Amino acid sequence: MIPLRDTVASKNYPIVNISLIVINVAAFLLQLSFENDLDRFVYYYGLVPARYFVPKISTYFSFEQQTFSFLSYMFLHGGFLHLLGNMWSLYIFGDNVEDRLGSLRYLAFYLLCGITSGFSHLILNIDSNIPTIGASGAIAGVMGAYFILYPNSKILTLIPILFIPWFIEIPAFFFLGFWFVMQFINATGSQGSAAGIAWWAHIGGFLFGILFLKILQMLPNIGISERVEKVTVRKRTQRLQVIRPGGSDTGPNLYGVIRIKRFEALIGCGKVVNISMGFNKRLIKIKIPPGVNQGQKLRLHSQGKKMPDGTKGDLLLKVVIE
Repeated sequence: MIPLRDTVASKNYPIVNISLIVINVAAFLLQLSFENDLDRFVYYYGLVPARYFVPKISTYFSFEQQTFSFLSYMFLHGGFLHLLGNMWSLYIFGDNVEDRLGSLRYLAFYLLCGITSGFSHLILNIDSNIPTIGASGAIAGVMGAYFILYPNSKILTLIPILFIPWFIEIPAFFFLGFWFVMQFINATGSQGSAAGIAWWAHIGGFLFGILFLKILQMLPNIGISERVEKVTVRKRTQRLQVIRPGGSDTGPNLYGVIRIKRFEALIGCGKVVNISMGFNKRLIKIKIPPGVNQGQKLRLHSQGKKMPDGTKGDLLLKVVIE
């Protein structure tokens, strides 16, 4: 299953989430520059359990080097596809978690998830001399927080079946729950990171993500997030919106809602709507005129239900200005 997008629009620009993606890409490019000495670079900046538990190895590393690896390992990756998969997941789930926690809390949350997921891997693989790298543990924490915060969100997912792409919207609690179960099955069915994947780091990151979310939600708000949100608040809604229209059993017309910001209502905007009716989905480009009012209805001709006589009704979209 390949997640493509979620249906929850973030209210603010995810400045920390985007910055984390940029830093990960920059670190990967730096990593590539050590092509002639890559193994040594990864061993030095990756997370190697034997460096902490095997005395004849740990003596070669200072306290600062051992500590820094808990941070550096989560910004390195084993290849382009490893980087792409992690950053795509972070892009899909991270903006919404940052939206709820606030930028500074989200940054602390992300780093804590990465560090504690690293501890999970170390404790369960104390003799391993294989470096572990990647943001997967930290991103697993983000997914754990998303699992709690947005269980009813839908994840538009690509499921390839015999070279035929099948797109389906899966509830977030099922998508992430299934992902977690698969991590556990893989972890118990393999020996540590024998397959090159730190499954226990994923599991630890997911569980610690839920724990840290609960802790951060209990901490008092000191007002910094509100000041940041004044700068990062979005002036536009998502260009692509999912519309699930409804209507009467006998009437030809369908009805739905499209959401825009006040700025967009003032100057006008263009949107792409995904009309979702069961397994039947279609994309339509629409133009919202400037000066549109709250509650005004936009009529999309011939986009309603097809009647027995071959005629089609209209789709009426109610404008909701946020």
